[in-house]
Amino acid sequence: MDVKVILPSDWRAGFTSPGQVAIAYQAYEPAQGAFLFEGEWEPVEDAGEHTVTIPVPEEEGRYQFWVSLVHATQGWAYEHGKSFLLIDAEVNHGEMRILEERRTTLRGLRMRLLPSTLWRAIRAPFTTITTHWGLISAMVERDILARYKGSFGDIFWTLLQPILLMSTYFFVFGVVLHSSYDGDRTPAGYALFFLCGMLPWLAFSESMGRAPFVVWEHRNFVKKLLFPVEILPVNLTLSGLVTSGLAFVVYLFFMMAAKGFLQKSMVWLPMVVIPQILFTMGMCWLMAVAGVFVRDLVQINGFLLTLWFFLTPICYSDKSLPQQAMPLFRRNPMYAFVRGYRLILLEGRAPEFEPMLKVWILSIFLFFFGHWLFKRMKRQFADIV
Repeated sequence: MDVKVILPSDWRAGFTSPGQVAIAYQAYEPAQGAFLFEGEWEPVEDAGEHTVTIPVPEEEGRYQFWVSLVHATQGWAYEHGKSFLLIDAEVNHGEMRILEERRTTLRGLRMRLLPSTLWRAIRAPFTTITTHWGLISAMVERDILARYKGSFGDIFWTLLQPILLMSTYFFVFGVVLHSSYDGDRTPAGYALFFLCGMLPWLAFSESMGRAPFVVWEHRNFVKKLLFPVEILPVNLTLSGLVTSGLAFVVYLFFMMAAKGFLQKSMVWLPMVVIPQILFTMGMCWLMAVAGVFVRDLVQINGFLLTLWFFLTPICYSDKSLPQQAMPLFRRNPMYAFVRGYRLILLEGRAPEFEPMLKVWILSIFLFFFGHWLFKRMKRQFADIV
């Protein structure tokens, strides 16, 4: 396919350094969002009409061809704000058909594509989850069953492990250190207070504890081009949610035994659980990317989670903290989740509006940003792991 390009008299404007100027094209695939190849550079000596020959790509599909001037040392002219010829084409049965041909700039193209780009960015994480839901659920089930396979407790360890962990912390803080909740020094009162704070932490810490190593753990899948690597942090989040869900059921039975009733305010739980899931999934995507490039993160992650645990009012009341420290503690997202659970399950109230609004905004941002960064960086994973 021959494309005719007419260069104006000021065609060399913008090239500040001397050197050969040529005209060429780059083939871009919109579906992948990546440049595939570029054509030969044809030297340009003067203004007027120039012809660029674009061969028909072997594979069928939609293509874009960016026809632009290019400088030997300064690179492509469109990268410096110069206009270029954009050709939308479709290849079918060995023939290429031009759909649209227009002159534009890189900024103009970005502005034109901004609505569709934002819409794709919003849809992307949900598309990842819904498209691969069958694979995700199968891998989560296999992960839970395989975790304790061969042990005497088998699948029951999924329930026993969080119970034993919470019992250990309760013994240390409730029995040994005689911690209390709002002056209630009874073991049942403190147990309800402490275990309520552990519910969101269990789901978060289990997922985050494995996130930096998840790509290395599944390195064989990473090297398979057709495997959707971005679902691995989703699997971790859902596995942690299963463990926390079982612990939540046990907690409700314990509350019924201790108090004889459940709070009607439990209808507010989705307002806390949904951002908790988004926050955890976003953090897992980010930590999975960081774990690929910073191997030491796998080793220090346990320490960071332990520090985060004790900086969150889970085993102690936030009322015991100095007032000067409260603004800093309120910046901790896990504080908002723990506080929300306790207001709903223990005090029978809806979660506070302002802290939950802030944590919703943060969780939504991390959810979309984490997925975007993981998708952007995953192409480099195979070269590293």
